[in-house]
Amino acid sequence: MEKSQLLKIAQDYGSPVYVYDAEKIEQQYKRLTNAFKGVKQLKINYAVKALSNISVLKLLHSFGSGIDTVSIQEVQLGLAAGFPADKIIFTPNGVSLEEIETVTKLGVQINIDNLSILEQFGAKHPNIPVCIRINPHIMAGGNANISVGHIDSKFGISVHQIPHILRIVENTGMTINGIHMHTGSDILDIEVFLYASEILFDTAKQFKDLEFLDFGSGFKVPYKKDDIETNIEELGKKLTKRFNDFCKDYGKELTLAFEPGKFLVSEAGQFLVKVNAVKQTTSTVFAQVDSGFNHLIRPMLYGSQHVIENISNLKGKERFYSVVGYICETDTFANNRRINEINEGDILAFKNAGAYCYSMSSNYNSRYRPAEVLWHNNKAHLIRKRETFEDILKNQIEIDFSSKK
Repeated sequence: MEKSQLLKIAQDYGSPVYVYDAEKIEQQYKRLTNAFKGVKQLKINYAVKALSNISVLKLLHSFGSGIDTVSIQEVQLGLAAGFPADKIIFTPNGVSLEEIETVTKLGVQINIDNLSILEQFGAKHPNIPVCIRINPHIMAGGNANISVGHIDSKFGISVHQIPHILRIVENTGMTINGIHMHTGSDILDIEVFLYASEILFDTAKQFKDLEFLDFGSGFKVPYKKDDIETNIEELGKKLTKRFNDFCKDYGKELTLAFEPGKFLVSEAGQFLVKVNAVKQTTSTVFAQVDSGFNHLIRPMLYGSQHVIENISNLKGKERFYSVVGYICETDTFANNRRINEINEGDILAFKNAGAYCYSMSSNYNSRYRPAEVLWHNNKAHLIRKRETFEDILKNQIEIDFSSKK
């Protein structure tokens, strides 16, 4: 997408607005599949929670992707987008047995990460194969909120509890058809990932009816120039060899599965905002924009840094700005950032806005959620309308207080 095209999108659809580049999503998908082309059976399950717009899901379905879901609603979205049930895996955390049983009726692959739920499910549905999510006790992730494989994590069944799993399987007669792990997001060191993979392989040896091994994801994408990213190509080379060797020892050709979210859509997204005001204080120049953490919470929640570019003044002299939102709390997107000179009315573009941006947005301060636009085949397609005041009131029920009775 050229800057002129982004400016036209902001003009045509208003600001703020999320814009996604379909070509970039496809590039990332092909990059991952090419890195593991040496695996006979590879399955990519896109993590719906990263960006759940149904048009994006349909786009990924057209590439041959499956999906990873964490709620019954995401499963329903996947089915509505055209994914067959056998290309959907359900990996919830802390949900009720009733929700898992409801999803089971839809025919998708179930992934369980709780001994109690595993035992209850196995006792009631011994003929339904399930996957088990283990916790390898490996710390990975760029922030404590996205590190999910450490010993104090709520996710997965501890590798030290494998004997308990085996006892449940024996007592219930249930079948375990997959083993899964996820260490966390923003993996920097592939050796850590490979070490965790060895734990997955060791666990898998103890189950005789496996069909797949799911290695999760968490691959880091670059957020700024010269930033570190996961070396997918090197990981592909090393893990492919190890996986193929394991399959030979296991005596069966298994499927290698991943569940990338951010890796596929993060770099494809840009978030466009308009500068409402430039405010000079005694120590800081604020660029105040028509958005806030109700639309992009990641800098406040994770401390993430998004490159911000003034696409209205590409050749302007750089100055230092703190870019802040309009929410009545501190909602700072960037502190003292070098950006081309900003004037009121300029359009700023936030990079890496494809993952966990719209999907984590809210109506805080009763603000509307923005529109979403997909750039596909050199054309802008509106894939979600901007909310209106009617949307804010839609599910609210008014009480009549005029009567004294």
